[in-house]
Amino acid sequence: MRTSCFAIASFLAIFFIPFSWATSYEDFVNCLEDNSHPSYPTSSIIYTRDNPSYSSVLQTYIRNLRFNETTTPKPLLIITALHASHIQASIVCAKQHHLQMKIRSGGHDYEGISYWSENPFFVLDLFNLRAINVSIETESAWVQTGATLGEVYYTIAEKSKTHGFPAGVCPTVGVGGHFSGGGYGNMMRKYGLSVDNIVDAEIIDVNGRILDREAMGEDLFWAISGGGASSFGVLLSYKIKLVQVPAKVTVFNVARTLEQNATDLVYRWQHVADKLHDDIFIRLILKVINDSSSGQKTIQATFFTLFLGDSNQLLSLMDHSFPELGLTKSDCIEMSWLESVVYYTSFPTGTPVNALLSRVPQVLTHLKRKSDYLKKPIPKKGLESIFKKMLELEAPQLTFNPYGGKMARISPFAKPFPHRKGNICKIQYATNWNEDGVEAAKHYVELTRELYDYMTPYVSKSPRESFWNYRDLDLGINHNNGEGQSYTQGAAYGIKYFKAINFNRLVMIKTKVDPDNFFRNEQSIPRLPSFRKK
Repeated sequence: MRTSCFAIASFLAIFFIPFSWATSYEDFVNCLEDNSHPSYPTSSIIYTRDNPSYSSVLQTYIRNLRFNETTTPKPLLIITALHASHIQASIVCAKQHHLQMKIRSGGHDYEGISYWSENPFFVLDLFNLRAINVSIETESAWVQTGATLGEVYYTIAEKSKTHGFPAGVCPTVGVGGHFSGGGYGNMMRKYGLSVDNIVDAEIIDVNGRILDREAMGEDLFWAISGGGASSFGVLLSYKIKLVQVPAKVTVFNVARTLEQNATDLVYRWQHVADKLHDDIFIRLILKVINDSSSGQKTIQATFFTLFLGDSNQLLSLMDHSFPELGLTKSDCIEMSWLESVVYYTSFPTGTPVNALLSRVPQVLTHLKRKSDYLKKPIPKKGLESIFKKMLELEAPQLTFNPYGGKMARISPFAKPFPHRKGNICKIQYATNWNEDGVEAAKHYVELTRELYDYMTPYVSKSPRESFWNYRDLDLGINHNNGEGQSYTQGAAYGIKYFKAINFNRLVMIKTKVDPDNFFRNEQSIPRLPSFRKK
């Protein structure tokens, strides 16, 4: 199911408030106050539409401007929790008043479903819950769900220059959605995903109980370690296992156009990227540029790399495994691991590492993302055909993130994330645009879909796999409008994200821990279709 315009639903959500809600607003607010801790009153954390700060609070964590239009459905109110009791109260009161709750930690979900809905809803915003407690002695840290990745990295580095954590390269991403959906970054070939390095968690369940790993049990802990927490409860924090990083790492960013043999290099990359030394991560980015010498459009292939070691070691390994790239000493830059995060985020050269503490993204734009998995190298003829299609479409870019290494040594059933051995890489389709409006969005979304459709012969099949953290509503929407329908709708996208065995295990856990389907969204995990509450 494809959805690119929400005009009708938006009109209803903005201009029509159900009578039952309009008449019970005061009761809802009183319910929140009655169920919160007396030391943490709710008066300062509730933002209704008539509050002058409502728009700024809503928009501060909207990371995809495609869902910041006047036609985008807006929440009836926003609750900016300061304490666990605020979350518990939100759950209790939402159930009593039959109001949908959307949970937002950082707002980087690509389809924006933490801050819009086709049904009347409110947003539970967790950005205030951002404590990070690092213990170098135990090589671990407790991280609250509203913290950003940049804050996590910076706080770890304050305590140790030789510890880090394998997660994403965008510093403004919130921990809650990123970790619970899998979480990957440029150390995944060495250490696996974020969820492969999570050892405990705290979650508030549908009954308002705060549960750690022991109390929740291994099934629920498994589910929220890659299956997305928002289908099962409200995540409070994760305990992560820190990893070792060298005092000095090496990065390089080498670009080649079609005229500079990019086709052969991309072809060769497919054969070596997942087989390189575990310490090497070479991301491949393909995009259309205007060639400065010819003035013509061409394809640029960029090899963007992190190596966990010094440049001499890297050059030796590259000369042996990927000499075709022609890497030289001058291409390599040595720096600390924390500095490499800044570098990988494409901050200007010389940007201080405390830039990672900023919660303001470098760029805010309208965007569409999709994903695929590559099992076999694309033949040169296929690459040439894809490049021709990209030149025709212009806007969409492709990013190839290599697997192999530890990713291939972890069972596909160890976590809900199943994409392990047998994958060369994950492909991200990325299209950004600056024009506002539904028509512009429709145009650029269709360009992205067209490239995605064109790639069909070359990517995974039965199912065509996708990455949960790259949420994509084109794969299906769960309207949660009937037990059997909900399961069928959920399976449409769930099997692509998790494959059948893991998806069905997630469904069984969901049925057990949230039998009334309170924690739901447009791509949540459904209940078993045969379930009947006793």
